[in-house]
Amino acid sequence: MSKTKDSKTEHIILEAAKRVFQNKGMDGARMQEIADEANINKAMLHYYYRSKQLLFEAVFSTAFALLAPQLNAILNDDSSVEEKIRNFTSNYISFISKHPYLPTFIIQELNRNPNFVLKMKEKKGFPNIEKFKKQIALEIQNGILKPIKGEQLFINIMALNIFPFVASPLIKAFVNIDDKAFKQLVEDRKTEVADFIINSIKA
Repeated sequence: MSKTKDSKTEHIILEAAKRVFQNKGMDGARMQEIADEANINKAMLHYYYRSKQLLFEAVFSTAFALLAPQLNAILNDDSSVEEKIRNFTSNYISFISKHPYLPTFIIQELNRNPNFVLKMKEKKGFPNIEKFKKQIALEIQNGILKPIKGEQLFINIMALNIFPFVASPLIKAFVNIDDKAFKQLVEDRKTEVADFIINSIKA
């Protein structure tokens, strides 16, 4: 076996692992199944990733590394709170629509390993809401927004954007829609969520 890891092979492994983790979850996934999905043998898989945990973290980190800098940039740019809410919501929903496994990944891993997020927090580009909180306080002071704590507003934004992806089977059953209609419902939420939040906090 070559001692040089090939980036193409690694990409194939990560894509295969992503599909298996999405279908089976962290606990239900098996390394042999991931190797089969990637069309390689298990020894090759272990050469690239010694354990399922390391593979999971690589899959998660690859996706999170694409999303986190975008969200961090929005939270810390010079736009108004209203523009931030609209941009955050639109970007998040667009990204998660392409990576629908990610919210479930996060929740599963936090339940299984609460310290996992501490590793992610140390990574460059992890979202920082301090500027966002100060901006909210200033817009409240200037009579633009109703009084609300920055942390609570951030949680509201995250919750309204994340929940439909985490609970998609439940939502489809409740509102009696198929996958195609659900995709449109999620797309509509780019404006629905932003409007709902903004209308609730405007002075």
